[in-house]
Amino acid sequence: MAGSSLLLLIDDIATVLDDVSVMTKVAAKKTAGVLGDDLALNAQQVSGVKPARELPVVWAVAKGSFLNKLILVPAALAISFFVPWLVTPLLMLGGAFLCYEGFEKLVHKFLHAGEAKARKDNLKKALADPDADMKALEKEKIKGAIRTDFILSAEIIAITLGTVSTEAIGMQFLVLAVVALFITIGVYGLVAGIVKLDDGGLYLSQRDSQFQQSLGRGILWVAPHMMKTLSILGTIAMFLVGGGILTHGIPPIYQAIQDFSGNFGGFTETVLPILADGLVGLIAGAILVAILTPLLSWWQKRTDQKRSA
Repeated sequence: MAGSSLLLLIDDIATVLDDVSVMTKVAAKKTAGVLGDDLALNAQQVSGVKPARELPVVWAVAKGSFLNKLILVPAALAISFFVPWLVTPLLMLGGAFLCYEGFEKLVHKFLHAGEAKARKDNLKKALADPDADMKALEKEKIKGAIRTDFILSAEIIAITLGTVSTEAIGMQFLVLAVVALFITIGVYGLVAGIVKLDDGGLYLSQRDSQFQQSLGRGILWVAPHMMKTLSILGTIAMFLVGGGILTHGIPPIYQAIQDFSGNFGGFTETVLPILADGLVGLIAGAILVAILTPLLSWWQKRTDQKRSA
């Protein structure tokens, strides 16, 4: 009898783990856009420090990210348990923020390129200055990266919660915990690999083997382009994921897209809803940037005036 009970318990645990695995995969697919941006942003945040300090900085930000998840996962569970009706509005808010952030990146890329260049030049000067306080610069970069991680982690947790909101609270906890843990390990493991990629390429390029030298030179060529590619893919994914959340949350728009796509077949029917989600995300981002930019500018000026008074 005890043996049978144990087997039943093991079977139940296996079933639960299988369900968690399936839901985690679904949640991971839905959060892919945020992950791409999370990876690119954090790799950019920790770049620019001394090579010997890159991994310690990545580890410091990773610890901050774990702390962020320890705050966000219980908060998400509390919302799901006490005010479940709030899950959908939060998900829509997260989708809108993704669209806003994606379009804001485009605006800064094409309309404020000078500001970004000036910021990079200032950073280079600070790194070249022997009297510069590198510890203060390092701490500032770590704080900025952890703030960025909190925002992106909140989006990931909100999207994941929306995926499992109809499940029992225990299942929600398991899926959220698995997603939070593996995303943190995966993202910062990759960030560590990316920031040290050029070191690996340099090492291989100095080896005796012709193959290793060629591989090392290839890595050194690829490394600078990888960050740009991640950033571009992350921005595109933000519109696709954010727009997808918004269209699913507005039934008339979602149904119109499905009805229109249904007029076609095969590959076109599959691709059209994805492109429509991206277009909705782009339009939503443009509207939000147009509305919020002057408001945020006004608020910043008001705050600066209060500080100077």
